[in-house]
Amino acid sequence: MSCAVAALVAPSSSPTSLLSLNSAAPAEVEHGVKPIQDGYKWRMVLAYDGTQYAGWQYQQSPPTVQCTVEKALTQATKLERKDLCLVGAGRTDAGVHAWGQVAHFFTPFNYDDLEKIHAALNGLLPPDIRVREISPASAEFHARFSAKSKIYRYKIYNDTIMDPFQRHFAYHCVYKLNSTVMGEAAKYFVGKHDFSAFANASHNDRIPDPVKHIFRFDVKEMGALLQLEVEGSGFLYRQVRNMVALLLQIGKEAIPPDIVPHILASRDRKELAKYSLSAPPHGLCLVSINYNESHLLPPPGCPPNSFGRRYTITKCKVPFY
Repeated sequence: MSCAVAALVAPSSSPTSLLSLNSAAPAEVEHGVKPIQDGYKWRMVLAYDGTQYAGWQYQQSPPTVQCTVEKALTQATKLERKDLCLVGAGRTDAGVHAWGQVAHFFTPFNYDDLEKIHAALNGLLPPDIRVREISPASAEFHARFSAKSKIYRYKIYNDTIMDPFQRHFAYHCVYKLNSTVMGEAAKYFVGKHDFSAFANASHNDRIPDPVKHIFRFDVKEMGALLQLEVEGSGFLYRQVRNMVALLLQIGKEAIPPDIVPHILASRDRKELAKYSLSAPPHGLCLVSINYNESHLLPPPGCPPNSFGRRYTITKCKVPFY
């Protein structure tokens, strides 16, 4: 680990900036941190097991994923948190996992080789958080606001005995679920709707637009494992877990599938509460985030993307007897 960090602290001295004063970083303030106006922007794809974390978003009482990643970044780059301006695409809740979380951060210097910072960050991070990819980002790219859609997946283990290897990543339901009626009900969510009835009150964000566009909502049965995958333009606070909770009640055949449009039309969270509560967080995973292609174009004079180093052995050093 120490070798990886030592290799990182020698950034390029190239005077060319990916974010010039004429194309500054987005003028936002994220939890009191102001973005720098001249420097280099970098995009990361992160995966994490959210079991031990109080969600993604930075807060004064860690551990959160953002706090942990920021700590690794400050150690690797020797920069302060206020200079890095780390911003994540999705604010996953406590206990929720991610395979394709995206974040961006800034540095006042360039790198010739991103494999070194990639190796250093994964050497500093705990094993339940990994940087899968790191790449240069254009001035126009924003991890949160450039996103076109997000894909979430919820796993349900539907059997009498829980698979112990799935216990941290799937919700155990002992009731036999009817996946066919769940699929029928999920189709009611597809399209542009006001999802006020499926949103919990948030205490740390501005009032969001309750109208969201759901592009697809698939229900797949794979043996005892039931997988619910939804793609949308965006999601309100706990919206996915609330939709899943209602589908669970429909799958138990406690209520009919056509209850969905009725609750949507009510625009009242209390109406949903008559039928279901939020599904537990550990079954949920942020799978991927899709972006405008123009915002993913690499800026000129940038180093190539890093997907991690792959090592090979050219000669076997272990003797055979």
